[in-house]
Amino acid sequence: MKLPFQIDLSGKVAVVTGAGGVLCSEMAKALAACGAKVALVGRTLENVQRVADEITADGGVARAYQGNVLDRAGMEAVAEQVKNELGLTDILINGAGGNNPKATTDKEYYEPGDIDAETKSFFDLDTESVKMVFDLNFTGTLIPTQVFAAQMVERGGNIINVSSMNAFTPLTKIPAYSGAKAAISNFTQWLAVHFSRVGIRVNAIAPGFFSTKQNAKLLWNEDGTPTARTAKILAATPMGRFGTADELTGALLYLVSNEAAGFVTGVVIPVDGGFNAYSGV
Repeated sequence: MKLPFQIDLSGKVAVVTGAGGVLCSEMAKALAACGAKVALVGRTLENVQRVADEITADGGVARAYQGNVLDRAGMEAVAEQVKNELGLTDILINGAGGNNPKATTDKEYYEPGDIDAETKSFFDLDTESVKMVFDLNFTGTLIPTQVFAAQMVERGGNIINVSSMNAFTPLTKIPAYSGAKAAISNFTQWLAVHFSRVGIRVNAIAPGFFSTKQNAKLLWNEDGTPTARTAKILAATPMGRFGTADELTGALLYLVSNEAAGFVTGVVIPVDGGFNAYSGV
C-alpha cells in the first residue's frame, strides 16, 4: 500500500470498528502498512474478513471479528479475543456509523401543505429511526471506547473518532445524522479532557464528501449519472470533486503518531476539499 508518509507502529495493536466500509477499511490497511497488528470489527464477518485477507496478502497482520458496537457484552467478548490473539489495544478507530432513510426528509425545505402531502416531511420522521441513528453513531462510539480504552488507562493510547462535516454545519434532509455527528465531535472533546491525565489522546477526523456504498443512492442515479444532490455538493466544494478514501490517511497517521502529534488532543480535523471554508459566494 502506498502511504503519503511512513510512521512506525510496530508492536502496536489497532482496533477498527466499521472496518468493512470503504473509508475504515482504507484506514485499517494504512495502520497495518505501518506495522500495527489490526483487529477489524464489523457486523458482517464476511466483509471484515475480506479486508483482513487483503491486509494479510500484502504482508500485514490482521484479524477479523464479528461484533455489534451497540452490544456491550459482544464488544467485551471481542476485546478479550483481541487481547488474547493480538495483544492489548493501543489504538482505537471508532468508524462504525450510518444513517437511516426513515430519519431523512424528502425535501430540503418545508413548503405549505407538506404536512398532508405525499412527501416525507419533518413531521413524518420516524422517532425510532432517529433513535437508531443516534445510537449507531454516538452509542456505537461510546461502548467501544468504554471497552477498549479500559486497556489503555494504565498504558496510554490513541482514540480516533469519525465525525463529519455535518457536525460543523447541518446538511439539509438529514437532521438525525447531522445531530449525531455533532455529538461525536463534542464527545471527542469531552473524552480528550477526561483522559488527558492518563496519556490517552482523543481526536477526530471529519470527512467531507466521499462516494461510498452508504451514500451511493443519494449521489448517483441508477444509470451512473450524478444526481442533483451531487451537483450541489460539488458546487459547494471548492476543489470540485469527491474525496478518495486514501486521502484520509495523512490525517489519520498524523493523529496516531505520538511523535508528530504528541501534544494534540481534542481536535476535529476536516478533510473536505474546502467545503467548510466556502460560504457559497
